[in-house]
Amino acid sequence: MKRPFLIGVAGGAAVAAGLGGWLWLQRPGADVEAGGPRALVQVEMPRLSPQAEAGQAVFSDNCAQCHGTRADGREGLGPPLIHPIYEPDHHGDYAFLRAARQGVRAHHWRFGDMAPVPGVSTADIASVVRFLREVQRANGIR
Repeated sequence: MKRPFLIGVAGGAAVAAGLGGWLWLQRPGADVEAGGPRALVQVEMPRLSPQAEAGQAVFSDNCAQCHGTRADGREGLGPPLIHPIYEPDHHGDYAFLRAARQGVRAHHWRFGDMAPVPGVSTADIASVVRFLREVQRANGIR
């Protein structure tokens, strides 16, 4: 009678520990710390304006899983957005709004199509664009 109970407790503890470890690895920035998918470009992070900081939070919640916490891309997952391809003259601000709303067919990279991002407002997307543009400028992309 005691043995099945102890086995159940040990199994429950193992599941809880595994879940806790998985949740810990899902936090922003953990991908690089834990040896997750390699960043595709080096990105210097500037001091951000308050609107860009808000955009960084939205980006972390909705975009970083594929594009990296610094918008530096993730090998096998998504392209870097801090890249000359995404400079304002080539991909204007509206391109990011359209991508979030409608998704994007793969055209510059081999990552596949990007699905629409559900649940983000126009204001959220504008703050993400502000975040991306400030980081781009700090990295020589004008």
